[in-house]
Amino acid sequence: MFRFIMFQYSIILLFLIVGGCVCNGVAVDHDDQVVVSCLESDREALLDFKNGLEDPDRNPGLSSWKGSNCCRWWGISCENGTGAVTHVDLHNPHPQTSEYLEFQDYTIFPDYADEGFDFSNRYGFWKLSGEIRPSLTNLKSLAYLDLSFNSFNGISIPDFFGSLQKLQYLNLSNAGFSGSIPRHLGNLSSLRYLDLSSNHFNSKIPDWLVNLTSLTTIDISSSGLQGRIPLGLSDLPNLQFLRLGSNILTASSSQLLTGRWEKIQILDLGFNRIQGKLPASIGNMTSLVYLDLLGNDVQGGIPSSIGKLCNLKFFRISDSNLTGTLPESLEESKNCVSKSPLSSLRFLDLSNNRLSGSLPEWLGQLQNLFKLKLSDNLLYGPIPDSLYLLQKLRELDLGGNRLNGTLPKGLGQLSELSYLDVNSNYLTGVVTQTHFLKHTKLGYLDISSNSLTLDIASNWVPPFQILVLDMSSCYFGSSFPTWLKSQKKTRILALSNSSISGSIPDWFWENSPSLGYLNFSFNQLEGKLPSSFNLSDTYAIVDFSYNLFEGSIPLPVGDINSLDLSNNKFSGSIPENISDSFPNLSFLSLARNQMEGEIPTSIGKLPSLLVIDLSSNNLTGTIPASIGNCSDLKALDLSKNGLSGNIPRTLGQLSNLQTLHLSENQLSGSIPSSFRNLSRLETLDLKSNRLIGRIPHWIGEGFEHLRILGLRSNGFFGELTSNTLSNLSSLQVLDLAKNHLNGAIPASFGDFKGMNQVQNRVQYLLYGKFDDGMYYEENMVVNMKGQSLPYTKTLSLVISLDLSGNNLTGELPAELTKLLGLVVLNLSGNHISGRIPVDISKLGQLLSLDLSSNKLFGPIPESLSTLSFLQYLNLSNNRFSGMIPYTGHMTTFEASSFAGNPRLCGHPLIVTCQGDGHDEDDGSNKVLVSDSKDNLIDKWFYLSVGLGFAAGLLVPFLLMAVRKTWSEGYFGLVDKVAETTSLLRHKRAKHMRSSGHRHRS
Repeated sequence: MFRFIMFQYSIILLFLIVGGCVCNGVAVDHDDQVVVSCLESDREALLDFKNGLEDPDRNPGLSSWKGSNCCRWWGISCENGTGAVTHVDLHNPHPQTSEYLEFQDYTIFPDYADEGFDFSNRYGFWKLSGEIRPSLTNLKSLAYLDLSFNSFNGISIPDFFGSLQKLQYLNLSNAGFSGSIPRHLGNLSSLRYLDLSSNHFNSKIPDWLVNLTSLTTIDISSSGLQGRIPLGLSDLPNLQFLRLGSNILTASSSQLLTGRWEKIQILDLGFNRIQGKLPASIGNMTSLVYLDLLGNDVQGGIPSSIGKLCNLKFFRISDSNLTGTLPESLEESKNCVSKSPLSSLRFLDLSNNRLSGSLPEWLGQLQNLFKLKLSDNLLYGPIPDSLYLLQKLRELDLGGNRLNGTLPKGLGQLSELSYLDVNSNYLTGVVTQTHFLKHTKLGYLDISSNSLTLDIASNWVPPFQILVLDMSSCYFGSSFPTWLKSQKKTRILALSNSSISGSIPDWFWENSPSLGYLNFSFNQLEGKLPSSFNLSDTYAIVDFSYNLFEGSIPLPVGDINSLDLSNNKFSGSIPENISDSFPNLSFLSLARNQMEGEIPTSIGKLPSLLVIDLSSNNLTGTIPASIGNCSDLKALDLSKNGLSGNIPRTLGQLSNLQTLHLSENQLSGSIPSSFRNLSRLETLDLKSNRLIGRIPHWIGEGFEHLRILGLRSNGFFGELTSNTLSNLSSLQVLDLAKNHLNGAIPASFGDFKGMNQVQNRVQYLLYGKFDDGMYYEENMVVNMKGQSLPYTKTLSLVISLDLSGNNLTGELPAELTKLLGLVVLNLSGNHISGRIPVDISKLGQLLSLDLSSNKLFGPIPESLSTLSFLQYLNLSNNRFSGMIPYTGHMTTFEASSFAGNPRLCGHPLIVTCQGDGHDEDDGSNKVLVSDSKDNLIDKWFYLSVGLGFAAGLLVPFLLMAVRKTWSEGYFGLVDKVAETTSLLRHKRAKHMRSSGHRHRS
């Protein structure tokens, strides 16, 4: 992180040791007079070393290696008096990193940054490679070797480097070395500076490092190191700079961060696997200037002893697991010049942890603080008014917490503030011009996702020229903010969900060329947008969704990357020249408008498209085959239109497609066999079309990611075989309702792995570029509780199996009770027979169970009463018998849930079971009786029928016994009556079946 700063510091030390300086490779004294020539043996060694190097770009430095005096050569420095080569500096000149510039700007190391060294001659473009020859060992006085930022193509660091006994500075960073770090480097007892960073070692930290007691600097960051950090490093008596960041190193923070680091100034351990709590003994590391533990697993809270770190300027423990609260107060040290704890601190970053509690008042005492970042924690309470005392503060980031109260007006006094972010909190109250009174340098302002109200005069001219402005979910009132007229440099503007109504004024479009991100979504803006308006020419994002705009689709001028005009009143046709206007378009949504006409074939000329959403319009015609050319497409939604014709086979070319919605159109034909190539599909929704044929057997093969399969309301027929769908291991929603499927439900349906576990974590099903706001949110209509319910954000929790409205037969498979995550089970409107499995109580997540209009029989299992989540139950129109188990959760359902089962009795039906009332219940519950007031009538009815039946048998018997001819005539009449009765009964049954089918439809 501070490679060049450390280099400056090391140069100072080495100049004091070596006693010379280098200027364009010539050894000079302080009067710029040449004093020595190099040793002949050193010159020969350097030439041999050069011959082993490959220099395809003709390094202008190495081209100067001519003549007898090698002390004049580029990158070479010699010792005064002897002419022995002491420095070989063949690094690839490389500009300072932006990270270095950031920290130099924050004056983290003002003592070193002001030394006045000019490193501009280091900048260049060549890279050396080839062989590093052992002739370097002939340079007996070599103290400085720098081969950094070259490309040695994965060779190992030569073992003979360990023979360079006088070497004090070794920099091999960013040079393409690999393998292991040679143990021979442990022989360099004079080594003070070691930089092996950004190579590919994939080894542990060498044990010999703890023996090099002269080391002041160790940098092996970003090098693939693994294993534990040796605690012995803290015993190196001269160690000041240690950088081991971006490796896979483990350590206990409570053991590592102790007072044994006597001289340590820079400790960079970011992006490793350091665990444990920060010990109170961290306060004994009094020389510490820079501590970075970014991206580790540091736990617990921040100890109050950090107040004793008088010299600390940079403190970062972000993206970790810190918990607890910030200390209410800080410990003080008698050795500190300033009585105020952490008075030197410039940079404090504890973001993206789980810190809770309120912000302590001592934050307002950090009067040298430049950057304060506490975002994405669980902090609550008000923002301290004392923060206005931080007059040097340039960046304040408190977003993503639970802070409440108002935004302090004192923040408007921070004249150096350039970055202010308090988004996604619970702030309330009014924001006025006073909040920005002295913000002349403010370039980034995000106060979105709070409950703030803007009360700013219409003629206000802000003191700043804002670059990034996000005031989404703030209340602006009805009028468009006129103070934006003065902002000429804004690149990102987000005023989403801000209650702005009316039209966008013409002057706004005059300022638009600087905009690269424009979001006015979720307002009540109306009128027509300009047919074209200018935006920034680099990947602009436009979001006007959820407004009341009308007219034709506008075509912004610029390199538009995302265009979202959904949920408005736009009409007309999609422009045919859309591909010419937006050649780099990645996201296109015109959903839920009033668009008409056909989808232009030119849409297939947008190869960068990730999302196409044209759903819920009035589009007609066929699906253009050219969409198959959009090879990067992840989401395609053409549902709820009037599209017809066959599904193009070319859609099978979309190998990156994850979600496909073509439902509620008039598509015909069969599912194209080319769809078997869509192996990344997670959603396939073809509901409510005119598709026919058998469900392809290949759907059950190669779709390991498929979560949602919707084929409802089509013309699919045939049996559901055991291998058709059962291999879909990720399936959570299967909707095959209202087709012509027959046969039995395969027992293998109980093997759906995605349905046999409880889903209790919301997983956002988004497709596209989520970080850029260019994403498609998955949605699905699920038939639940007797109605169609749309799901979006909680769709990942829904597990549904719907086979209703088919011609399925056979028994209800007991294997379905293995689907422990089922939320919806609908098998109604089939011909399923048998009993309800007793183990149905295992389906503890069921919210909706519909088994109506089948041929199920037997008693209703008492175990149903244990389904405590069940909100909808329909067992009507079956052949169930016995007493309804009206206990527990079953008492919440009405009689309609059990209607149409003549042999059912008990509550909530009006039909009682035998043993009710004054009779004793024998527990059989097999005989049904009516209400008590009808009992007497029913008894006389049955008695008269019995007497009539006896008389009807006795009289004919006596007559037939007298004469045979009478007997023959009687039985002939009985046969005719029986034949007629059978015919009438058959016609009546046929009529009832026809009526029942119409009723279910």
